[in-house]
Order: sequence, then structure tokens, then C-alpha cells
Amino acid sequence: MTPDEFALSAHQLGLNLTLLQRDQFVSYCHFLVEYNRHTNLTTITEPTQIYLKHFYDSLTILRVTDLADVNNLLDIGSGPGFPGMVLKIAHPNINVTLLDSNNKKIKFLNELSTKLDLSVELVNTRAEEYARSHREQFDIVTSRAVASLPILSELALPLVKQGGDFIAMKSHAVEEITASKNAIPKLGGKIDQIKEFELDGAVRTLVKIHKVRPTPTKYPRDYGAIKKRPL
Repeated sequence: MTPDEFALSAHQLGLNLTLLQRDQFVSYCHFLVEYNRHTNLTTITEPTQIYLKHFYDSLTILRVTDLADVNNLLDIGSGPGFPGMVLKIAHPNINVTLLDSNNKKIKFLNELSTKLDLSVELVNTRAEEYARSHREQFDIVTSRAVASLPILSELALPLVKQGGDFIAMKSHAVEEITASKNAIPKLGGKIDQIKEFELDGAVRTLVKIHKVRPTPTKYPRDYGAIKKRPL
């Protein structure tokens, strides 16, 4: 996918990129490739594939949500900024928090945000630890390919405001969705939408979970307990 093809695909998702935004994506791509030469952040290093499998893939969240009126967004396990930093470029008025437990990725995001002149909050910790002081504070929580949906739901839903949404970006997710049918209601959520589509020959799935009631305060548990005994 070329930058022009990316802009056209973004338009088809309802997003009209400005010249500044297009330039920011070009800078993002170049900086990621350059940085990845000395610090392993992604196995995808061909610019056309970065535009398709990182930038465009991040924007596909717009298939299930409208971010125009969103005040704040948290991206769990943001890595080198997918989807969180991409969504910040696309919607610069949103207050975006990028959370990752890997310090080298936070360091990259810090340098990237300076390079792109974008203000984001960077948090170097685990989601279950962050939830202890930021419960139910976010309109939207996103996460791409971080953990299985039952585990991810317990990490994410405590951070979502009642009335907000958690959007999990997955590959083929039928088994994970089935496995999370008990966990999601216990955590105050309800599956609102499942959107499956194909990207470069692979299945992609967006799982939108609406927060219908507060999450019980005993969740999230410590990660060891979450992983050992998923809800």
C-alpha cells in the first residue's frame, strides 16, 4: 500500500487526511524503519507493508466506532504505536494514552511523539497495575494482538467508563469470543458488535464490547492469577 493508496483507503473509512497528517504518516514510517535497524520493534519493515498492516490496520477500528466525539482513549500494549499513535494522528483532538510494559517501546514512542509534534501520555507499566489508579476513566480502550480475549477483557474493561467501549483487534477470533462469554458479563461488559474482514489474505476481527455496568472492584486480579485462571 502506497501513501496515496493509504489516503484513499482512509477516505473510504470516513477519514479525510490533511496534508499535515499525510506528512506525519510518512515521517512515522521512515522513523520506524530507521529505529528498527538498532531496536527490534516490528518484523514488518517494508514501507508498503507498514502502511497496510500497521497504519491501515489500525484505522480499521473506524469500521465499528466513530471517534469524532471521543474525549480520551487508552491503547493497551501499544508497542510501536498501533493502533494508538495512528489514531492520535487521525484524530489529534483526542487525549490518547499509550500503555506498554516494555520500556524500549515507550522510549521509541517518546521520540516519535516529539518528532511528529503530538502530545500523548506514555505509561510504562502493566495494565492491571495501571487500573488500580485509573479505573473507569476512558471512553475507549483499544488493544491489538496482546493476549487472548478472556485475559484481555479482564485487563481492559476495568479501565473503560460505564457507557464506553473496549475494542479488541484480533485475527480469527471465533474460539476466543466463545471462551470469553462468561468473562465479559462478569466484568460489566456486553458484546456489541463483531466485525470480520480480510486484510492481505488474512482474517481480521474487531470485537466491540460495550461497558454496561461498573466492573466489580476485585477485578483485575494480578496477571499471574488472570493467566492461570481466566474467568
